[in-house]
Formats: sequence, structure tokens, C-alpha cells
Amino acid sequence: MARRVFFSFHHARDVWRASQVRNSWVTKDREDAGFWDAAAWEEVKRKGDAAVHKWIDDQLVGTSVTAVLIGAQTSQRDHVKYEISESHKRGNGMLGIYIHNIKDSSGSVDYKGNNPFDSFTFKDSQGSIMTYPTYDWVNDSGRDNLGSWVEAAAKRAGR
Repeated sequence: MARRVFFSFHHARDVWRASQVRNSWVTKDREDAGFWDAAAWEEVKRKGDAAVHKWIDDQLVGTSVTAVLIGAQTSQRDHVKYEISESHKRGNGMLGIYIHNIKDSSGSVDYKGNNPFDSFTFKDSQGSIMTYPTYDWVNDSGRDNLGSWVEAAAKRAGR
């Protein structure tokens, strides 16, 4: 089943790596959401946090899964934290994908950042603590497995 996915990531630092993940998704004829170009992002950001939150909320509409692309500093980003929190409130399936091993435009890799889900304690409707799986794009063959990761996240969320 085709899933609409919101991709959450640290735009300024990881847009090149994130585009590698997104492009693998697009080439497999999947529909995506939550990915913007630099000009659009800068325009929204100039309008302030309320405008950014509204943009994020609008991008989350109709999505069933949020994929957090985890780079070196992703866990420190307020907008990423907002995206995770809102995704949980909406009942999206979630997963994390470490992207630090993807080469950037200069051919360099980055250091592994902290898991942004560790900043939260989410509970399901029975009060049990929820955890979200993480994968490594390079070491776990993300290009081949993204679809199954997304589908599993959606199913865990009952979507």
C-alpha cells in the first residue's frame, strides 16, 4: 500500500543526505510529503515559529508515517522536536533513520547523532511506554528496505 510519509530532518545541515533518502523513495514511485526546497524553507522560517508550526501541521495532513532522518545534530533541533510531538499526537507511525553515513556533496560522512526519540516518553492508549525503531541508511540497506520500514511503522500505529 502506498503511504504518505513526512520526512523530518535538520534542513541546513542534512538536506543533501535527506535528499538521497527522498530520491530513493521517489524513484520507486512512492508518494511523499514533508520535503521542501531551501528557498521555500527559508521563506517560511523568516515568518517565525508560528508560521513554521503551521507549515509543519499542514504538511502532516494526510500522512500516515513520519520518518525522522537522524543526522549529527537532529536531536537538538526544536522544529524536529515539534514534528515528532505532532506526529505522535496525530497517531502517525514513526521511525528513525540514521543518515550520518551517507556521503554529502563533498563526499564526506558525518558523526552519528543522538536519537531524537530519546527526548520523549510516549505512551499508548493502555499507558505502556512506546518506542520507535531506528535504522542506519547505509548499514541496513535503506534503499532496499525503506518501503518495508515505512509499512511496518504504519502497521504498528494501526494505520
